Amino acid sequence: MKLCTFVREGVSSLGVAGEDGIADLAVAAPELPREMTAFLAAGAPALHRARAALGSAPRLDPSTVTLAAPIARPPKFLAIGLNYADHVAESGLERPTIPTVFNKQSTCIAGPRDPIHLPRVSTMLDYEGELGFVIGRRCRHVPRERAHEVIAGYLVVDDVSVRDWQLRVPTWTMGKSFDTHGPIGPWITTPDELGDPHALRIRTWVGGDLRQDSNTKHLIFDCFAIVEHLSTAFTLEPGDVVATGTPGGVGIASKPPRLLHVGDVVRVEIEGLGALENTVIEEPAATTLL
Repeated sequence: MKLCTFVREGVSSLGVAGEDGIADLAVAAPELPREMTAFLAAGAPALHRARAALGSAPRLDPSTVTLAAPIARPPKFLAIGLNYADHVAESGLERPTIPTVFNKQSTCIAGPRDPIHLPRVSTMLDYEGELGFVIGRRCRHVPRERAHEVIAGYLVVDDVSVRDWQLRVPTWTMGKSFDTHGPIGPWITTPDELGDPHALRIRTWVGGDLRQDSNTKHLIFDCFAIVEHLSTAFTLEPGDVVATGTPGGVGIASKPPRLLHVGDVVRVEIEGLGALENTVIEEPAATTLL
């Protein structure tokens, strides 16, 4: 299944995307949670009920709804740096022997068609197309051979980065966590539908110019190794999102650098998972006090 979150007439709901439209689970199975993290936490019974409801669920024309980030506020948004050999080489760094883990604040989450802000404080805005996965079961100390059991599905991630803020200090959180700098989606594809997550073509375009073209088979640490490593230290929870790293071709590594500007459209596409397409705009000037 391709599990999605959509907004229709101001109301957020869960659905299943397909060739015949979006199946509205709120109508076909109103007892199911309408928020993705709660749905995933409900476990296998919720997934079975959703599958059973597909036959009777009304189909919505995708043009009549807005696809939102599948998970609006993940409990954790984790990412792996330097996880493709060609990206390590273009960065001028040594190949890691253990995963390089950092976090993106969950407030940076954006939807698959939402705009990306060019920050007021920087012009060094960059893209990073990545394979992401979503945790479906609360877990700890998961061996690699069982890691597939705790992954609810896979999605596309753009690990948008503000390079001067990222690289001026040893930790990367600030430069990776500006608002809107975590587009994810367009849906969560369940493992049974996807097949092997480590044999997928991944590409990124900026304004129609192909910048990244690789395959997830080139990951240094694959999804299952990442689950094993992370769960050694802390509990993983339903709804956690993990971005697995970007291949070579990022803007900062080009000579001269090819960073993002207002008006650029960034498209990240992964075979079998769909695509994100986000337009860069100026960060709004208003100060927000809530």
